[in-house]
Amino acid sequence: MTEKNQNGKHKLSDAPLNFKQELTACFGQPVSENPTQAMIEAAYQHHGLDWRYLTIEVSPDGLRDAVNGVRAMGFRGFNCTIPHKVAVIEHLDELGESAALMGAVNCVCRRGDRLVGENTDGKGFVESLREQVDPTGQRVVIFGAGGAARAIGVEVALAGATHITIVNRTAERGNVLVELLNEKTPADAEFVLWDGEYTIPDGTGVVINATSIGLYPDVDAQLAINLDSLSAGMVVADVIPNPPRTHLVREATQRGCKVIDGLGMLVNQGVIGVKYWTGIDVDAKVMRQALEAVFGS
Repeated sequence: MTEKNQNGKHKLSDAPLNFKQELTACFGQPVSENPTQAMIEAAYQHHGLDWRYLTIEVSPDGLRDAVNGVRAMGFRGFNCTIPHKVAVIEHLDELGESAALMGAVNCVCRRGDRLVGENTDGKGFVESLREQVDPTGQRVVIFGAGGAARAIGVEVALAGATHITIVNRTAERGNVLVELLNEKTPADAEFVLWDGEYTIPDGTGVVINATSIGLYPDVDAQLAINLDSLSAGMVVADVIPNPPRTHLVREATQRGCKVIDGLGMLVNQGVIGVKYWTGIDVDAKVMRQALEAVFGS
């Protein structure tokens, strides 16, 4: 900063100059289509934080080096997306309670010299779900059994869902998640092998796509489900943020379902993540508006 002296000329103020920005990031592959940077940097700017959020392509083979780079360069934290949510755990110093329970991390925080893995995916999803329906007593169908499905399944169960069906193409991974839910949460969980078109059972209140099907650039990819089994009043959620209006979201909307798009979960988990990094409660509306500007919605 500069200020004018008595002669009208600029002089350096007494405050020390500081050109160092605090760094945060997203690691994934592919990651170029991930819109998180737009909403996080909008929040930083809105709250007057001289912080940056970098979108960084990291291959599975490069994950260890990337985490070591975070340590060396003093990053304040980072997000993990596909395919790193489980693999990153071995490179961290400890896990928060929810991440340890789920066995998946999407948000890493620096606490002193230690990197701590947290999971905000499920908490962010539940916040979005509560805007549509109370999770208590709900029967839920979740497609997928990866990191996002783990986080959502655990948090929805802890929020009061009574029955969760995990539908997945590989039995081993699906059964591992069902075992976790049955052992660690009060919900009753079952696994169904996804080997054809799946029909949503009668009595289901919430349907969740926790897979990457429909993610840009494969925007025409469709879930193998019987769309006619979606009924009016049912809550249908898709975790994919890009594009927000996936094939599932469009079809569910036409059938009178209550729809949650991927932007809702992304914003809510982002609010929690920024709180972990900065200690500030950021304005969710600012973040949502930044994403809507990106997608022209």
